[in-house]
Parts: sequence; structure tokens; C-alpha cells
Amino acid sequence: MKPLLTAYTVLATVVGCSIITLVLVGVPLQYIHEIWPGTLPVGTHGWKAGSDINMYLGVVHGCIFMVFVLVAFMLSVRLRWPIVFTIVTLACGTIPFLSFWAERRAILRARVDIAAAEAAEAV
Repeated sequence: MKPLLTAYTVLATVVGCSIITLVLVGVPLQYIHEIWPGTLPVGTHGWKAGSDINMYLGVVHGCIFMVFVLVAFMLSVRLRWPIVFTIVTLACGTIPFLSFWAERRAILRARVDIAAAEAAEAV
């Protein structure tokens, strides 16, 4: 159970950091020329960097997010979390910065559930 929790923690952190990078770096660099014309013309190094970040990191983020959802679902099934808790945790994982709160909440709950299960087995 603990390796699954470790995988969840690592994946949640990577997914959270990658979505923040996409939203705060990649998207503004690529699309700032549409908001403020002349600031970063299409074809400049900044625009190219934003385009590359969105293309490559976006694909990697999407793949890792699918694995994250699978691991989170496996953890929720093994720990018998309520469906509402699981859905809220996964939904919050799609929102920058809020994903870290959801991860922390899920990890604390998982640790309590794992400790309770270990205590029940010891008796």
C-alpha cells in the first residue's frame, strides 16, 4: 500500500508542477502577442519557447496525468474512499495550485487509513 501512496505523491507533484509551468510560462509566452500586439511577435525566441513548452510539456503532462488518475483510482479503491472524495480529489488535480491542496488532503487521509488498516491487522 505504501508504494502506491509514494507513486501517488510523486505523480501528483509532477502533474501539479507541469500544469503550473504550462499555465504560467508556456501559454503566456506563446499567446502574449495576441493580447498585446507587438510585445512578442510570432517567430521570436520567446514565442518559439512557449510553443515548444506547450507542445512537448503538454503531451508529457497529459500522459503523466492519465497515469496519475489510474494510480489515484487504485489508491481510492484499496483504501475504500467515498466516491465523492475521490472525484473531488481528481477534479482538484486539474486546477493549478489547488492540485497541491487536494494532494495533501488525500495523502493525509491515506496515511490515516493505512495506519488504521495496519492496526487492525496487528490485533
